[in-house]
Amino acid sequence: MARVLVVDDEEGLRDTMAQFLARDGHVCLTAESVEAALVALAGDPVDVVVTDIVMPGRSGMDLLQEMNALSLRCQVIVVTGEPTVETASDAVRAGAFDYVPKPVSRARLTQVVAAAVRLKKSEDENDNYRENLERLVESRTGSLNASVERLKRTLENTTQALSAAVEIRDLYTAGHQRRVARLAGAIHQKLGRGADEGAGLRIAGLLHDFGKLAIPAEILAKPSRLSAIEFALIQQHPITAWEILKGLDFDWPVAEIVRQHHERLDGSGYPDQLKGDDIRFEARILAVADTVEAMASHRPYRPALGLDVALEEISRGRGTRFEAEVVDACLELFRDDGMELADD
Repeated sequence: MARVLVVDDEEGLRDTMAQFLARDGHVCLTAESVEAALVALAGDPVDVVVTDIVMPGRSGMDLLQEMNALSLRCQVIVVTGEPTVETASDAVRAGAFDYVPKPVSRARLTQVVAAAVRLKKSEDENDNYRENLERLVESRTGSLNASVERLKRTLENTTQALSAAVEIRDLYTAGHQRRVARLAGAIHQKLGRGADEGAGLRIAGLLHDFGKLAIPAEILAKPSRLSAIEFALIQQHPITAWEILKGLDFDWPVAEIVRQHHERLDGSGYPDQLKGDDIRFEARILAVADTVEAMASHRPYRPALGLDVALEEISRGRGTRFEAEVVDACLELFRDDGMELADD
């Protein structure tokens, strides 16, 4: 399955977690300290690290920082005896994939590790795709025009596949990314902006929720209000997507657009609380399209609110949370041009 490193100063807990994961077929290594973990990480590649936060000497957060400095490509899960919003948020901001509370439940541990392994596999596939794409470019220099068309088809197919991967885990929002991409593209065209910028916006729309691959499925499909910790994890999905997409060589700032699609003009958005012109214009378009589609459609925790309610919401936020000209273009599309929310 995967190579997992378990880091904990308590031998009993360390061995128990390793046994849990070994039963799922993972190859498990153990370390009793940050120093021992770094020695293990210097050997054969590891897919997932499960580390306690509080340990004598250097902490699990120190390990996270060391791994970031070394650019180690593996997912990190923190184990904590105090699962607060601050603890979870700090760990995720530092680069952790998720957390497991103490006392450690086998079901929770194996579930989170399985999700981390899936994300690591996705990242590895993206790296392979980029390397193959670069080799393809190098090998086709003699027939440039044919190569360009082939690369365009490859990019489109890859984008569609990545978008579909999110929907497999989040069936309640199936079609959401396609509808958002279509609406964002229509707003962009209504504003008369450039076609090249529009192509990048469409890709960003198709991938804007890609980071939700890293969120446990039970949170995505939870039929009731999320807890503060669960919502803090949800708020990290733009960063997760950015971390993956920034490594792909797009002709457009797709990763930045995706990271910023929940930002708001007044700084009330997330994950970076950007304001005004600090937010890319494409992200301001995507924010309006995403809000309208999400409110108008069904969600696990509520029925669809309807298009009228969604349009009222962006109207209330016009010029404060949402870009005024983007809101105006969106309203015109639905109220004057007869646009409907539907897949391509």
